[in-house]
Amino acid sequence: MTNRFRNEIIEVEEVEIASAEAPVEEPKAELPRNFFTILFTEGVVSKEAATEMLPFILFLAFLGMVYIGNRHFAENNIRDIDKMRREVVELSADYKLLKADLMLRSTKTEVAKEADTLGLIEPVEPPKKIMVPADEYQN
Repeated sequence: MTNRFRNEIIEVEEVEIASAEAPVEEPKAELPRNFFTILFTEGVVSKEAATEMLPFILFLAFLGMVYIGNRHFAENNIRDIDKMRREVVELSADYKLLKADLMLRSTKTEVAKEADTLGLIEPVEPPKKIMVPADEYQN
């Protein structure tokens, strides 16, 4: 009786050793022939040209980031300006309301009503002018 399983393992090992000694080259996948692959491999943009253009491309990327940042900053400023405009409108309405209330309270009749509650009365005779002769007045 033979060990069939052991014989199969030995055969598999022999096949693996044979395949390791002579590596089989796999065919490389060819790039598809379309506009972009031709442009980047054989056309205007080669590896050398791409490395030469790298500083300019980085400069353009930096300008793009500055442009985006400037736009965000401007939008935030517009929001702040709109918020301030609404606040100014609200404060202007408060000012006009308080000014109208003050004008009403400073009328002669309203002042007289407030003075009555404090026990003050309005004088009936006009005020007297005090005259000081020039020779009595000294600096």
